[in-house]
Amino acid sequence: MNSPLALENGPSLRRTSVSVHGLGLLSLTFQTLGIIYSDIGTSPLYVLNGLWPSSGPVPSEEDVIGGISAIVWSLTLLPLIKYVGISLQFGTLEGEGGSFALFQGIYPKDEKDDNDRTLTGDSLGRVTTSGSRFRQAMRWPLLVWSLFGTALTLADGVFTPAVSVTSAVGGIAVAKPSVSSNIVPISIAFLLVLFLVQRFGTAGLGSVFAPISLLWFFALMGTGIYNITLHPAIFRAFDPSRAVLLFVRTKNYDLLAGILLAVTGCEAIFANLGQFNALSIRLSFTCLVYPSLILAYLGQGARLIIDGPNVIQNVFYKSIPGPENGGLFWVVYVLAILATLVASQAMITATFSLFQQIINMKSFPPLKMIYTSEKIQGQVYIPAVNWVLMIVTIVIVAVFSDLSQLTNAYGFSVSTVMLSTTILLTVQMLWVKHLPVVVALSYLLAYGFFDGLFWGAAVRKIPHGAWVPLMFGVILVSIMVLWTWAKGLEDAFDGANRQNLRHFIFRDVKPTTIALRPETEGNEQEAKENEDEAEFESATYYISTLRQDGFSSEEKNVRQEVVRIPTMAVFHKLSAGRGVPHTFVGLIRQWRALPEVLVFLSVDLIPIAHVPFENRYTVTKVKSMDGFYAATYNIGFRDDFDVKVEELLERIYALEFTLDPKNASRVIENIKRVAGGATHIVPHYDVASRKVDAGYLSFIMNQVRQFLIEEIYRRLATMFPETANWLTSADEIIHVGINAVI
Repeated sequence: MNSPLALENGPSLRRTSVSVHGLGLLSLTFQTLGIIYSDIGTSPLYVLNGLWPSSGPVPSEEDVIGGISAIVWSLTLLPLIKYVGISLQFGTLEGEGGSFALFQGIYPKDEKDDNDRTLTGDSLGRVTTSGSRFRQAMRWPLLVWSLFGTALTLADGVFTPAVSVTSAVGGIAVAKPSVSSNIVPISIAFLLVLFLVQRFGTAGLGSVFAPISLLWFFALMGTGIYNITLHPAIFRAFDPSRAVLLFVRTKNYDLLAGILLAVTGCEAIFANLGQFNALSIRLSFTCLVYPSLILAYLGQGARLIIDGPNVIQNVFYKSIPGPENGGLFWVVYVLAILATLVASQAMITATFSLFQQIINMKSFPPLKMIYTSEKIQGQVYIPAVNWVLMIVTIVIVAVFSDLSQLTNAYGFSVSTVMLSTTILLTVQMLWVKHLPVVVALSYLLAYGFFDGLFWGAAVRKIPHGAWVPLMFGVILVSIMVLWTWAKGLEDAFDGANRQNLRHFIFRDVKPTTIALRPETEGNEQEAKENEDEAEFESATYYISTLRQDGFSSEEKNVRQEVVRIPTMAVFHKLSAGRGVPHTFVGLIRQWRALPEVLVFLSVDLIPIAHVPFENRYTVTKVKSMDGFYAATYNIGFRDDFDVKVEELLERIYALEFTLDPKNASRVIENIKRVAGGATHIVPHYDVASRKVDAGYLSFIMNQVRQFLIEEIYRRLATMFPETANWLTSADEIIHVGINAVI
């Protein structure tokens, strides 16, 4: 096979993390305020009332200091050190973060090379493995664990808007008790607006929301400093022993569930890495977000100590300086409403990013993704996810009208995701970063202890509302595991049944004697061209077909002649690999005909917004087969999928002139003769379950397997075809289904 026309100085085939400097870095850092931190930034609205409900007694001064100390050190150990300091070092090479990105780092997907354009390579069926046998055995347990963590992060995308918006709107009852019964309808109205504006994209929303978040953090900082001056002794909360003494004195383990609310949004710091970069996230958190939160909680604690019976009703709004119906109150109230809408945006954006990861890794049915940024591939909008989130969030707000039930449900998913991240980071330290075992174990013991404490407190809330995110997580992870397993079986079937094109199609050229015509006598060059043309026209093509032996049930390969029909076909390959896919083999065995011009087309998403024309197609030619080409369609993430046959033909013509300038004109004329109405062939597998031998359980196992593959996976694959994200237009499309027993 001839060498491809390379992408000289073309785009990298690897998506890389966002790299900006100077003013660009400052702009990106500013945008993080409106996307990442607004969730954790709005926690002061409800954390202290989560610790000490308004219906309960006023806590003592020592209890308040102990509670604030636990919050301060939780913010320091988890978002600051664990996520900003450590986790951001473990994003994928593509710059993505989150639980599933950690799994990708442990088990990276295969690198793309020229295999997707190699139809006649001699290394078919080669299998490569990496790592020890134990590492390979742990692949599925770690995959399920990472998918479960991802599923609960997605559940956060439902509860963050519900908790944040309802908490902010609830503050109106402090100044206007008469409208307290309208909190749920008002919250739903705000949520509707939030989800309707998602189509404008992360960059646009970040630019709008970032100034709101900036003002919100300044408001937290300012009110916190003012309240601290009323009781400076609150600084004793920096002593970690005060937090320990709180639990020793009260023996109330459930207090941890309230403290957990202070660190909700931690995972968004890591999950949104693909939308920004590590440096911009670190700058914004350490310079503004962290100090603002610490001062806010210290200030609230100070007010609770000096004015407990009044403040306990609503710690956040009652601690705003000035009268309850004064100007400053309403300014902060409006900022709180806007900030909680931004907080909701943080997890919605993270949800889009996580769905992009699991779809690209073939762990979820393909959904339509719209890329909203010209520079950053991680900034996407997924309409189907947006509308489902909207419906479920509104239902949750309507059903969980009691804020305490909402916060119970909220904490479980947060704590489970934190524990998932800790375990996967430990494995990454050992198997990917190759850090000393003592470092990985120290990290696991330290953060496994803290995360385990929070997770245990959250588990106790399952009967009181935490069962809802658990249910969402189980449903989502079941879909992910089923799709990953069945899709893996389908891809394995495709890989095992690929064939070397030369072993499937045979070209037989019969010797032909051509007498020189009078006008060519004495012109040996023209006579040679006539001879070449006669040889080309007399070539006969055969394919290997399967036929049963008359005396046995064994199938044998036999040759059968096929005709070349005067047309051009573009065969879309949906998976990369050496050789021709089984879908093509099955198709030709059914049709018993070959187009005179046949192009095998793969699609490669390039990590830039737009691919220029000269780099759009990479083409190779099968040397021993007339009219056979393999091409890769390089498409930018903001480009519309539109395979223009004219552009593809120009690359084929250029290749022909490069390979054989003398005969290129004749070959090109033949191509032009049949390329007028190109047909696009889009194949898919109609899967069926094969029988497995499981001993005494064979019948049950086969029934379950058949139900999962044929009744669920096959229906989902039909509803969500792999062409969902790129097939938008073509001259003529033929969808072809080939049976596959997997």
